[in-house]
Amino acid sequence: MKLLPLLPVAALIAAAPVPSADIAQVQRHLQGLSTMTSAFSQTDRNGKVLTGTLTLKQPGRIRFQYQKGVPILLVADGGALTYIDYSVKQVQRWPVKNSPLGVLLDPKRDIGRYARVVPTGAAQVVSVEANDPKHPEYGRITLVFARNPGGPAGLILQGWVALDSQGNRTTVRLTNQRFGVAVGDDSFRWNDPRRTGARR
Repeated sequence: MKLLPLLPVAALIAAAPVPSADIAQVQRHLQGLSTMTSAFSQTDRNGKVLTGTLTLKQPGRIRFQYQKGVPILLVADGGALTYIDYSVKQVQRWPVKNSPLGVLLDPKRDIGRYARVVPTGAAQVVSVEANDPKHPEYGRITLVFARNPGGPAGLILQGWVALDSQGNRTTVRLTNQRFGVAVGDDSFRWNDPRRTGARR
């Protein structure tokens, strides 16, 4: 079971989008997002739903702890994104920047160079689609925010839709978001199933 956010879309963005006030607000949100925890619900292209807890700490760290009984883990430790399937003792790693999640996990990146606002028809919702036109193999992600003064820069991330280069779609919805909570670096360590008792 291959996990991770990404999705298909018909055409690539041919030129760098023109920055807008909403793009600038999203950039400020990402730069002001030091830590976040939330519950999540993840739906894959086949409609299968998994739930769990998300923990994020900037820069570059995120953990998707899935519900009890699901033997998988997705975690980024600052540089690499790691997918672990404990049922088959399989570990896959790739650079965070090569994943759509790189948009969330590198607040120094200027998203105005590769993101555009997607009209939603709702004044209280901001939707931003991001992809690297030079690297379509990295996939594409659409982030959805709600305008809310309780979040960094007046936004709260509600979730995202991600597409990989094969067109596999993953939708993630967040609830019970909490910002600025204490998160230790140990939260992003994991047990390596290939070596008994080993932690990374």
